[in-house]
Amino acid sequence: MGSTHCTPCVFLMREFFMSKKLGFTLVELVIVIVIVGILSVVAVPIYTGYTKRAMATEAEGTLGAINTAQKVYYAEHSCFLPTVGAVSDNGTLDINLVSNKYFTSFQVDTDATGFTATTTGTGGATGISVTLTGSDTGGANITRSGI
Repeated sequence: MGSTHCTPCVFLMREFFMSKKLGFTLVELVIVIVIVGILSVVAVPIYTGYTKRAMATEAEGTLGAINTAQKVYYAEHSCFLPTVGAVSDNGTLDINLVSNKYFTSFQVDTDATGFTATTTGTGGATGISVTLTGSDTGGANITRSGI
């Protein structure tokens, strides 16, 4: 039993497979480059926003510790601890920022009914500022800028 294909068919099939070119055309490569460019234009700003928000969570943790320390001080002394100026490791509030990477200092300003704590980013978080406003009624409000 021989081949079921006739000789011209075998010749045509061989020509088809032998003449098939491998690789991509220039148009196909340009289309891929354009698609990758469009995706990167959209993705890079979104990624940058995510990283800035992730950095700001470090600041929020620091401000949360300051809020707790101020509330404890207020419960004991009926006033908020007056803290002036930028402090990186305030022994009075017992806030330790040694493990922080981006937010290594803070400033706390107080008045009769509340306090405002602010921390500003350094390094990769330059331009990000997070502020916590606390009051004697127990409320606290966090505002972020530069994100």
